[in-house]
Amino acid sequence: MASEYSSGKHIVSAFDHDLMLIQARIAEMGGLAEELLANALDAVEKRDDALAEKVILRDKKLDQLEMEVEEAATQLIALRQPMAQDLRVLISALKIATTLERIGDLAKNIAKRTRSFKKNGSVKVTSSILRMGRATQAQLSEVLNAYSARDTQAAVAVWQKDVDIDEMYNALFREVVTYMMEDSRTITAGSQMLFIAKNLERIGDHTTHISEMIHYIVEGEPLGDERPKGEPLGLDDD
Repeated sequence: MASEYSSGKHIVSAFDHDLMLIQARIAEMGGLAEELLANALDAVEKRDDALAEKVILRDKKLDQLEMEVEEAATQLIALRQPMAQDLRVLISALKIATTLERIGDLAKNIAKRTRSFKKNGSVKVTSSILRMGRATQAQLSEVLNAYSARDTQAAVAVWQKDVDIDEMYNALFREVVTYMMEDSRTITAGSQMLFIAKNLERIGDHTTHISEMIHYIVEGEPLGDERPKGEPLGLDDD
């Protein structure tokens, strides 16, 4: 009987170890997503082509980490058949890894748009787009901290204030369109700025999805669909 108990204890320990590794990968992905977004915003502000290229290349690492999380989590679910919160942690890890990979793609898109500024003529980089970028960056950092701490209160706070990002986007949209109307030579570059703003708005949406996953892990139920939500003006990225 003692050997069976020891064996069982070993299985539980191995499972916990594998679960910790998956969550460590999520933390690594979160840190990298923050780095990519921060560097992309710096590239926008400084018109730094080299930094933009760094973001584009580093995004591949985020893709690789997502595949590692997907493989590890899927295998653990199949082999261990976890229950209750352990299962929710694994299901959420799969979804959060995909979400962070998409945030990386959006940061990469911002970097790509930055490179086109010099080719299409100069355009004033408004304080509005940088302010929106920093707010989005802060929101991502807050939700990642909430995930690490399993802090549902902090997660809900991020979920509720995403409307602020939407309102920033709408104000910026109107500002840049007005700027382009006043000087037709800036239309192409201004359009690039609008796409950057749209990417930032989408990153904000992705942070709220992570908030929902945190609530699901801890509480065992969805956060709900009553989140305050703005109505971003029409612009789809290509």
